Amino acid sequence: MSLPPTIVRSALKHLRSTDPVMKQVIKQVGPFKLTLQPGRFQVLVRSIVSQQISTSAARSIRQRLEDLVAPGKITPETIKQLSNEQLRSVGLSNQKANYISDLGQRTQSGELRLNQIGRLSDERVIEQLTQVKGIGRWTAQMFLMFCLGRPDVLPYDDLGIRSAIRNLYELDELPDKETCHEIAEPWRPYATVACWYCWRSLELQKNGKP
Repeated sequence: MSLPPTIVRSALKHLRSTDPVMKQVIKQVGPFKLTLQPGRFQVLVRSIVSQQISTSAARSIRQRLEDLVAPGKITPETIKQLSNEQLRSVGLSNQKANYISDLGQRTQSGELRLNQIGRLSDERVIEQLTQVKGIGRWTAQMFLMFCLGRPDVLPYDDLGIRSAIRNLYELDELPDKETCHEIAEPWRPYATVACWYCWRSLELQKNGKP
């Protein structure tokens, strides 16, 4: 599942016409293939688990957490049944165990209504999510992009986005927030699509392609 085809077509047409740099990146990268992630609660748990550790370590911890709640799945209910010690037994730090417990408690109590959060504006979603311990603006923006499929999100704090902008627009250093917004202005209202192409441009560079 990805963004609606009509939005993708409009986004590509817009980006090609408003930004010659992005036009070239789209040509080099090819079709837009952002895949939306199902399971809103699970996505947030994975985000917390993955903070500041390697991809392989995060994958191992997630698997142990899934095994711990089996035959059930990772839900607010199954998380609430686990003690801090049980959460730590899968490899979570004490801090992350508290974060995940807080997420489960807020979701189960209805304080955080993930089943209805898609009705809110981008900023309201960010406001709701960042009330949870361990969820900052960047994590909330990733949720908007990869879970809710919002088309106009600019995670200006993301190192990959800043690096791509520096490379593509030939800047001397990593751009600050103001510079990112200035360069991204022609992308609106399809910043999410442009950011996906920015990330892919880094992969091209890593593989030795111009």
